[in-house]
Amino acid sequence: MMNTSDFSTPIAEQIWDMKYRLKDSTGTPIDTTVADTWSRIARTLAQCETSPLQWEKTFVEALTDFKFLPAGRIVAGAGSKRTVTLFNCFVMGTITDSLAGIFEAIKEAALTMQQGGGIGYDFSTLRPKGAPVKGVGADASGPLSFMDVWDSMCRTIMSAGSRRGAMMATLRCDHPDIEDFITAKSDPARLRMFNVSVLVTDAFMTAVKTNLSWDLVFDGRTYKTIQARDLWNAIMRATYEYAEPGVIFIDRINETNNLAYAETIAATNPCGEQPLPPYGACLLGSINLAKLIDHPFENTAMLNVKHLTALVATAVRMMDNAIDVSQFPLPAQEKEAKDKRRIGLGVTGLADALLMIGVRYGSNEAVTYTND
Repeated sequence: MMNTSDFSTPIAEQIWDMKYRLKDSTGTPIDTTVADTWSRIARTLAQCETSPLQWEKTFVEALTDFKFLPAGRIVAGAGSKRTVTLFNCFVMGTITDSLAGIFEAIKEAALTMQQGGGIGYDFSTLRPKGAPVKGVGADASGPLSFMDVWDSMCRTIMSAGSRRGAMMATLRCDHPDIEDFITAKSDPARLRMFNVSVLVTDAFMTAVKTNLSWDLVFDGRTYKTIQARDLWNAIMRATYEYAEPGVIFIDRINETNNLAYAETIAATNPCGEQPLPPYGACLLGSINLAKLIDHPFENTAMLNVKHLTALVATAVRMMDNAIDVSQFPLPAQEKEAKDKRRIGLGVTGLADALLMIGVRYGSNEAVTYTND
């Protein structure tokens, strides 16, 4: 029987049972308790160590009581013996502006989502609507029409599994179809599987600030000239009215990327928090600060920095091991992940941790304490 004391709330137990608890093909639980889930994850991530039993014990301790929380793909997939990836976030390869290239990209997207990965794509490489397609005597239908195909594919893949498909679409602020891209999701039935974001350049922001005209260009040809402020205002209106598109300051991202010498970024994962290069992928996990407070709610309450330091080191090792034991939908994704070994380790439970030491979240004291 499951020990309900393992969970702080019934809904936490329910989410674990629905999304992360390992079950067989009939729905019978294999993980009888959440401790079994921790053991499954620890055993899987320790298998590439030279002393796997020793590290499995260390990893279990890090996971117990929800101190370290790996992201969902690790919790659900590690040790499951299923053909799934342990990576939450992918950005797919650059889309070639040809029918064969577009449908090869759609196939790669389907294979990645089938294994549980969320994906991001830059559609700026596709010629605008109405541009000539040489050799066939036809006009291009534009990136938005192919986004509709991606959207339909994503709904189909989702229907075969228990996890909702997730995608990010980006388009440069100087692409000739950017105005249609900005308003695309004003139709409540369109692009429901996508988040959308405009790739904003430094040159565009300068044009907005100084009220200059702005050329919409593809492959060296200017299709239209508009006022930069009009385009910016259109983005702001759409964001106010239906929460999209987002804005990605793409020049700033590439300037501050510590791997800029080896890659160029043009898209992010579905939620927009992780810019990645073509075929880039990132593992995610969080340190639960609320579990690291000694003497909570007492005058002597304090963050156990020694425990935090040790836990961070263990979490980094676990996530680095996940790169080696994970499956990958595409060889290019595996190469990118193993060449650069990206991980994303964050924190959760900050507001609770501050409350436990008597500091109000959002106060000046909280900001000072967090910075220290």
